[in-house]
Amino acid sequence: MGKFTFKLPDIGEGIAEAEIVAWHVKIGDWIEEDQPLADMMTDKATVEMESPVAGIVTAVAGEVGDVIAIGSMLVEIETEGAGNEEAAPKPVAETPKVEAAPVAAPPPPVPVPAPVETPKVQVAEVPFATKHENITASPAVRARAKELGVELSDVKTSGGHVRHADLDAYLNYGAGQGYRAPGASFKRADEVVKVIGMRRRIAENMAESKRNIPHFSYVEEFDVTALEAMRADLNANRGNRPKLTMLPFLIVAICKTLPDFPMINARYDDEAGVVTRYGSVHLGMATQTEAGLMVPVIRDAQDKNVWQLASEIGRLAEAARNGSAKSDELSGSTLTVTSLGPLGGIATTPVINRPEVAIIGPNKIVERPVFFGDTIEARKLMNLSISCDHRVVDGWDAASYVQALKKLVETPVLLFAD
Repeated sequence: MGKFTFKLPDIGEGIAEAEIVAWHVKIGDWIEEDQPLADMMTDKATVEMESPVAGIVTAVAGEVGDVIAIGSMLVEIETEGAGNEEAAPKPVAETPKVEAAPVAAPPPPVPVPAPVETPKVQVAEVPFATKHENITASPAVRARAKELGVELSDVKTSGGHVRHADLDAYLNYGAGQGYRAPGASFKRADEVVKVIGMRRRIAENMAESKRNIPHFSYVEEFDVTALEAMRADLNANRGNRPKLTMLPFLIVAICKTLPDFPMINARYDDEAGVVTRYGSVHLGMATQTEAGLMVPVIRDAQDKNVWQLASEIGRLAEAARNGSAKSDELSGSTLTVTSLGPLGGIATTPVINRPEVAIIGPNKIVERPVFFGDTIEARKLMNLSISCDHRVVDGWDAASYVQALKKLVETPVLLFAD
């Protein structure tokens, strides 16, 4: 028998450590070759580790949520082969010889005194009032009981006079346990949830963004009445193409306006003091999944039309939700769009996806009356939010960019004009 130490391999360029997000084995388990051992999460993806040998698990690196360095022990396995380490022989201690001591005669029995009977003491029970007795209470107690819907005759008291303490005891411990006033909700038990995996990455990234980036947000109202009418017409004639939401149109507008505002489509390396302004738009798309918020990336969004964007949005969102998104599909974005979809919201102040310098958030569409001269029309309106890194983007630049975006969105025919 030998000991095989499985060390965490290099699972990505520049990755120094990984977090244990799931164990598939435990100490004492017999495992086969290529059997999954654990799921390890890096900054970019979750990778499943498989055993290169068969044997019995004798040690594991830690618990779910622990972070271990590349090259350190993940699992130790006792294998039938030689292993990759010599198992250290356990020292065998010599058992000293002990000469038997002479057996002493047992001591004489000690007489046990007869038990003394304790006289029984009669304890008088304090009578409790019942609903059949005359209950008295102060006006304040009566008013409170009426408000709570409690019959005073159901409350146990000593002496027949109901006090606030008796009412509290009834509600919390007595026959009224589990009672709740109309419209109230039951209390649920406290729960301690360990922050691990994707949730931990999100927490760390968001904290890092807010700690290092001086955010500012700008919100503008867009009239999307004409765009919504165009979207409805295109969907009515889409054939077997994917259904269009607002997002593909907004992405086209974003890409068309960025060439005049290159500071928006950029990344800031604050350690090197360098801003890289990108010519191509690799658009991050904030997507809610069961594991938490993920940001798959639409590569070269500027080269795609609304139908291609709709297809890519659906594909990437599904890949993020079912865990099949590849590492390069979850990194390298130059600008991010975040939307709450049907949940909407009047206005948002999204957090920048560091090291990007801006993030755009469309909000819900509402129909409101709008004055046009002497007439009033029902129009579909939507607020659009943008958060920017004030170290790189000035307020004037952000406002000017959003106004250029507004012009395209409110005149949607321009989205399809060269």
